Amino acid sequence: MKDENKEIQQDSTKSNKKKEAWRFIKFTLFSISAGIIQIVSFTILDELIFVHNNYWVSYLISLVLSVLWNFTFNRKFTFKSANNVPKAMFLTFLFYVVFTPLSTLWTKFFTEDLQINEYIIQAGTMIINFVTEFIYQKFVVFRNSIDSAEKAKDKKEDRVDQPITYNPNEDSTTSSENTESESNSENTVNNQKDS
Repeated sequence: MKDENKEIQQDSTKSNKKKEAWRFIKFTLFSISAGIIQIVSFTILDELIFVHNNYWVSYLISLVLSVLWNFTFNRKFTFKSANNVPKAMFLTFLFYVVFTPLSTLWTKFFTEDLQINEYIIQAGTMIINFVTEFIYQKFVVFRNSIDSAEKAKDKKEDRVDQPITYNPNEDSTTSSENTESESNSENTVNNQKDS
């Protein structure tokens, strides 16, 4: 009996490790796609629109685009959360209330004061953002709702898959009530005709 429980626990642990590894891989892939959006939008803004004059504006706009993309896909596919979307988005916003000013300040410092290439700073900032955002989303934003969309879907499927049962007692009561109700309606109609 103890050996069976130990095997079940080991299988469960292996399954959870695989699930969490896959979750991290998905987060990484979506973050890479968000990073591409950030780099492309940053490049367009910095090279073509602001022509190296307002680096922080280019950075801020590209960051917002990237965050919206990343949040949407990670909520749905990585963390599979059925959590209240406005609440989850607000918690993500709180992360960026701290991260954005800090990253904007260090970006300005490194690119303008120390004259380090903006793309090197952008890459370093994206790595810091990737690591801290994964930790924050997993343990704060989606802490109590990870896989809740899957669980809700499973419950819904369970309800749909349940067979409809026939209970003759319920049906006969309903049937006799209907018959009695129909009889009363007929009597009322007949009484009105007689009057």
